[in-house]
Amino acid sequence: MSSITTNNSGSTALSLPTTPAAHWLLRASVAATFIYHGIDKFPSLAAGAEFMGLPLALWTLVAVLEVVGGVALLAGGLMSSKLGDVLTRLGGLSVIVIMIGAVYLVHWGQWSALPSETHPAGGMEFQVLLLATGLFFSLRGNAA
Repeated sequence: MSSITTNNSGSTALSLPTTPAAHWLLRASVAATFIYHGIDKFPSLAAGAEFMGLPLALWTLVAVLEVVGGVALLAGGLMSSKLGDVLTRLGGLSVIVIMIGAVYLVHWGQWSALPSETHPAGGMEFQVLLLATGLFFSLRGNAA
């Protein structure tokens, strides 16, 4: 484990440990969320598409993109090659696309994640956090 040392004008130095595997905390939680929600859509694709007011083909693409994006985030993190970096960035990009759609179609207009009369599925607080995490992985790739 390496450490970062900062120095405040000659005052006592602060030594903070760094953990190269810390990216897995974000990577695994976002990937698990996306894989779960993607797989959960498959048993009732037609009903989900109808409920969301989307064509079945688009709703199926959403489900596939959620699963593939989550798997790409995991697989990318396991590879120290350029391919791993590309998979991480593509996984992050899929998170961004899905979350923009979720915010636009369902959660826009309310910040709090709690359900309300106008937003029975809750607001966009959690979706914005996922979107920002997807953006992070898209921009940083495996340098995250």
